[in-house]
Amino acid sequence: MHELGITRNIVSIVSEQAKKKRVKKITLDIGKLSAILPDSIRFCFDICSKGTTLENAELKINEIQGIAKCKNCDNEFEIEQLFGRCVCGSNDIKCIAGEEMKIKEMEII
Repeated sequence: MHELGITRNIVSIVSEQAKKKRVKKITLDIGKLSAILPDSIRFCFDICSKGTTLENAELKINEIQGIAKCKNCDNEFEIEQLFGRCVCGSNDIKCIAGEEMKIKEMEII
């Protein structure tokens, strides 16, 4: 479960940026193609934040849809996996959204 390590890093980064102030809310963007499970992050967050300035903070996760762009016709379209075919018939596509995982914002008290 690599989500545990990811969550530990999130807690560490946010704690460092909060400079010992209590964190009220954290918002993450997690792409649906990132192979990171939001439910696992939520579960791990409660464990990893215990005893830190993030304990009892609200965790909001925005799931970002996979979007690809066709290199042949420039069409952008939703994808459910890292490969696919454009409506023009080309499978020469580039993923432009959905693989990310970032700390979007945090609210401190």
